[in-house]
Amino acid sequence: MKKVFLFILLCGCFALSGTLNAAEGQLMAGTAKINITPKQNIPLHDSVYARALVMEIGNMRVAQVSVDLVSFHSDRVAQVCKEKYGITQLLVCASHTHEDPNMADARPREKKPNNTPFFEERIIKVVGEAIGNMFPARISAGTRTFPQLGFNRLIIRKDGKARESWIGDEHYNVENPERIPFGPVDPEVGVIKVEDMQGNARAIVMSYAMHADLGCFSYEISADYPGYACRKVEEAFDNKAICLFVAGGGGNVEGLMISRRRSGPDDPIKTDYKPIQRTGELLGIEVIKLANALHASSDNTSFKMRTDSLQFSTREDKNRKVDVHIATFLINDFAIAVCPGEMFVQLQLEWKEKARLADVTPLFFGYTYVKGRSPGYVADVRSAALGGFGAEGGNRIQVGGGEAIINKHLENLYILNDQRASILIK
Repeated sequence: MKKVFLFILLCGCFALSGTLNAAEGQLMAGTAKINITPKQNIPLHDSVYARALVMEIGNMRVAQVSVDLVSFHSDRVAQVCKEKYGITQLLVCASHTHEDPNMADARPREKKPNNTPFFEERIIKVVGEAIGNMFPARISAGTRTFPQLGFNRLIIRKDGKARESWIGDEHYNVENPERIPFGPVDPEVGVIKVEDMQGNARAIVMSYAMHADLGCFSYEISADYPGYACRKVEEAFDNKAICLFVAGGGGNVEGLMISRRRSGPDDPIKTDYKPIQRTGELLGIEVIKLANALHASSDNTSFKMRTDSLQFSTREDKNRKVDVHIATFLINDFAIAVCPGEMFVQLQLEWKEKARLADVTPLFFGYTYVKGRSPGYVADVRSAALGGFGAEGGNRIQVGGGEAIINKHLENLYILNDQRASILIK
């Protein structure tokens, strides 16, 4: 037996605070789903929803809400849920659809309605409804690999620099119409299954790392491929289970099948939803297969959580600080790294590779509100050096910030798993 020591280095950032909660026993869970499409004069292709999963064990009550929005953050909602429902930690996972009510609105920003208060009230409502539907539960999780649906959109060019896929050159056509599977990507989908004590699925959480912009510039409200995927899964379980989509670390991952981009709301050629539907259904099929194969090994649930706040400088102004709030979960034998912002896929892959050394099934939640605001794009060091959309820019957190976030998650995992900073490999 060989002992390997893993030293966690948090260079260039400050850990502002950390809180640990742990409990073991009977898991109680509750689910709910509501429509969050505002009534406004925007073309509607399909409605957007908020789906909630509340999990309670001991003195902990965690609410996860998945919303069909490009992004969401609200400390007010977290405070109301804490005071009204006793929520220990609220997670709001935005699918990052580029056709949400705000993105689909073709008007200038100053003329768009402020939908945030409406979304806040709907999220508070869906959490309350989930708490009203609590039941004794069991939980399990797993991952499944299948042929990739996306490609890494930062393509390295002749001069050694990376440029985004919507910029063509003598070698590559705009938007990758040949569907060249550029990498790296994460070919796995992660699934969490919550079932009642009779073994009936009540909630399916899927995590997949790919931009939900297959119908970008449709100028119609749509949940994009995550909406199709969730409907596919819910129908497979006779609509008795809700399906929550979580965008993984897909900040630099684009779909291989996309619809033609419209030139504007008056473009006579409408968005073709067939590739969007096909992508969502292909993902949904894999989730259904995995969910059917998952079964909780025990009626008892071990639930551990640590939240942290990390502070970074921005790249061009070291005096400007950005606080990044994260949460690390260890539930039975699976671990979740919860991150805000658009994390690059290389960071998700690093988390999974190193977390597996601790004999856990690793999952990754990106675009997820824990507290505060989103840091925007978070690139790995190599991507920052190569450049391209999302990888460069003075408003980004300092180079190395992404790795520091992952290192903090790994440190938290080893603490939660009672392994500290060393692991054993047989």
